[in-house]
Amino acid sequence: MMRRDKLRQTLRQLYTGQSRAAIRYQAVLACIDLAIIAFFIFGPYLRAGTSYLVLDYMIAFWIAGELVIQAVIARRFRDWLLRPMTWVDLVILGTLLFPNLLYNFAFLRAMRIWVLGQSPLLKVGLRKIGQSELNDVIRASINVVVFLFMATGFIYTFFFYRQDGTAGFVDALYFTVATVTTTGFGDITLPGTSGKLTAIVTMIIGISLFVRLAQAVVRPYKVTFACPKCGLNRHDADAVHCKACGHILNIPDDGL
Repeated sequence: MMRRDKLRQTLRQLYTGQSRAAIRYQAVLACIDLAIIAFFIFGPYLRAGTSYLVLDYMIAFWIAGELVIQAVIARRFRDWLLRPMTWVDLVILGTLLFPNLLYNFAFLRAMRIWVLGQSPLLKVGLRKIGQSELNDVIRASINVVVFLFMATGFIYTFFFYRQDGTAGFVDALYFTVATVTTTGFGDITLPGTSGKLTAIVTMIIGISLFVRLAQAVVRPYKVTFACPKCGLNRHDADAVHCKACGHILNIPDDGL
């Protein structure tokens, strides 16, 4: 029992900690995730190759292993089960194991990019190079990129999938960017009521994410530090008192 608890604690530190060993481990995982994301992006063009299924099932095995480890290190199994990314990874795993049955949900694979932005690796890496103020900007940029890929994948799957070659994907990406930026050239449109509803949702969410990105770029840099008295979570980096309740703060110099 003690050995199992020690292993769980070690894994928890590696996955969520900020020590040098943990950051190195998370960097390796990030590189593997980037390779998996590249496979997801270029996978449709590799289906004719004999090695495609081998890579597909290797990635499925890796994601399944990650899910097991995350379940093991979770404080409570219920917490792990209620995490949105747990269900996203389960769907991604299903699309890898049953590609013909669940291909409609393959666009969710873009969420793997979002996971990279939530890792402590980003915050610690920016702190080490003295660019902590870019943390919010990079995370907001990742949110925009993830949404563009997910919207493009969804639109391609349900509206352009039957087009030959890369034409369908390019049309879906073109429509998504034109819609999100409200350019609206009108040369490519989605048919029917479902197409109109898709365009409406894409515009609303896309504009919101772009506004959030603009705010992250232009607003003054703030650190995340919860006030012990009132709980206000965002403060100026050099704040001494909480501007909400006046409580004396003790914000670390590194902003963590």
